[in-house]
Amino acid sequence: MKLIYVMDPMCSWCWAFSTQLQKFQALHPELPLEIIMGGLAPDSEMPMPAEMQQKLQQIWRHIEQQTQTSFNHDFWRENSPRRSTYPACRAVLTALLLGGVEAQQAMISEIQQAYYLQALNPSDTEVLVGLAEQIGLSSSEFSAALNSNEVAGRLSTDLAKVAELGVGGFPALLLERGDQLSPLALGYTGADKLEQRFVALAG
Repeated sequence: MKLIYVMDPMCSWCWAFSTQLQKFQALHPELPLEIIMGGLAPDSEMPMPAEMQQKLQQIWRHIEQQTQTSFNHDFWRENSPRRSTYPACRAVLTALLLGGVEAQQAMISEIQQAYYLQALNPSDTEVLVGLAEQIGLSSSEFSAALNSNEVAGRLSTDLAKVAELGVGGFPALLLERGDQLSPLALGYTGADKLEQRFVALAG
């Protein structure tokens, strides 16, 4: 058995879900976790429309109220937001390529904390390079790999997997047993509920 986690590092519901997933994983260290990048929004240098900025700020406030997850709302005053999450997805795949699964998971955590707590913009390459340095990766190696054909190809592969799995939103946590796939979470789900569903499926 293994877990398949479809997420985007700039998905606000994935940020809220991260603590619930950690609690569930602590109960089941025997379950390997495969992380697939969801790719919410392709590359763009266009400023995010004011309407979308307001909508996302409302979502952040809603998530805060529903889950007690922390957000730094200064992000919207201190940055020029763009609707572009592919760079952050490529950064996670680059960390996996250069440093393995531990680096992959560390990069996801760094991106989320930078975005949601430190009001930094992970759509910006220089922010991602700085985060790579923080987790011990070479900034020059990371920069070269980030924009490489190999990493672009890995993101294309992940996006194709998302379509193949039929996942339409994030976070999505699936349990793979042999050739069977069963959802544990399609959207934000608490650790207790994840455990109940797992026991029912694996019992």
